[in-house]
Amino acid sequence: MRPDLRPPFLMLEGGDPNVLFADMPTPSFVIDEKSLMQNGEILAAVARDAGCKILLAQKAFSNFAFYPLLSNYLAGTEASGLFEARLGSEEMAGKEVHVFSCAYREEEFGELLRYADHIVFNSPAQLKKYGKRAKDAGKEVGLRINPECSTQKGHAIYDPCAPLSRLGTTRAVFEKEMNEELLSLLDGLHFHTLCEQDADALEGTMSAVEAKFGDILPRMKWLNMGGGHHITRADYDRERLINIVKRVREKYGLEVYLEPGEAVALNAGLLICRVLNIVQNGEDLIAILDTSAACHMPDVIEMPYTPPLYCSSDEGKFRYRLAGPTCLAGDVIGDYRFDAPLKNGDLLVFGDMAIYTTCKTNTFNGMPLPDIWKRDRGGKLSLLARFGYSDFKSRLG
Repeated sequence: MRPDLRPPFLMLEGGDPNVLFADMPTPSFVIDEKSLMQNGEILAAVARDAGCKILLAQKAFSNFAFYPLLSNYLAGTEASGLFEARLGSEEMAGKEVHVFSCAYREEEFGELLRYADHIVFNSPAQLKKYGKRAKDAGKEVGLRINPECSTQKGHAIYDPCAPLSRLGTTRAVFEKEMNEELLSLLDGLHFHTLCEQDADALEGTMSAVEAKFGDILPRMKWLNMGGGHHITRADYDRERLINIVKRVREKYGLEVYLEPGEAVALNAGLLICRVLNIVQNGEDLIAILDTSAACHMPDVIEMPYTPPLYCSSDEGKFRYRLAGPTCLAGDVIGDYRFDAPLKNGDLLVFGDMAIYTTCKTNTFNGMPLPDIWKRDRGGKLSLLARFGYSDFKSRLG
């Protein structure tokens, strides 16, 4: 295997990007069907061996053209509100639709009941307001809990158990606001505390859940362990995950759900772009690209992280800061080294660009949205979506 074919770029094995993508406009996302299938097979095997159900968290990957494919491996979708719930219901037809929101809107809740099978509330107050209505409509009802067990290191923005978190009900609030009438509405509990983590973090979280809510679990039908499980990463301890799920199922008689997003589409997408201009500031060279961190890969700034880049080299002689063309001074993707100098028009390929990308793009500065392309299991490229001026304008008036 060539050194540049690490996991984010395995889909390029046997092909030169300059040839594969020579005629494609940039910037463009390329989503690889074969990689999605490989992830799906891993997730299906975990679900089978653990005896649980796995859902697609659409907040990370919402490219519905691939939902029929993913439905072969997954039990359904997880949504954060009305639009995602509707998308999951329409595009992964016949599968389960779960939804969690910090707070539901009165004017949307009736429509939401048309699409969702499981509705999870964030607080006893929301459960009191909507729970009976959902129950009367034949829906499964859940409450999100906060086990107050932080497992995050360096990503406080993604820590649902941080102090003053708005996500989930602590045991103190549960004791204060829950009563037998509200408890009788519940079919399950939900927690989501992880972010790109291994099974050891889940194990620690589950211990905290049992310490805080172990007396409630025997009264439930199901437990949703949320997302953030990096199940399809090569070094993830899947056997440990399976054992955790099996233990919880056997001890409490619960059906268990997992709802990863990243794991479904991990390393299944690319973002291809080109160098527009190279500028110099002191001794440093800065390559301005036709793609933007702020607009096309906002997690680079929010997380923050430096995305993998095909054919960059840690030992390369030529160092460049790669940046977007917007007016935002911080529209910087990262610093990279290359074995040869960059020049205008060079094709660059960023990896792991199927997750938290297409669903988070924006048109700040009037930046055009990238095309979205499909690469099928035979390597054939086809256009899924193209965006233009009307997509920018229609959002603003």
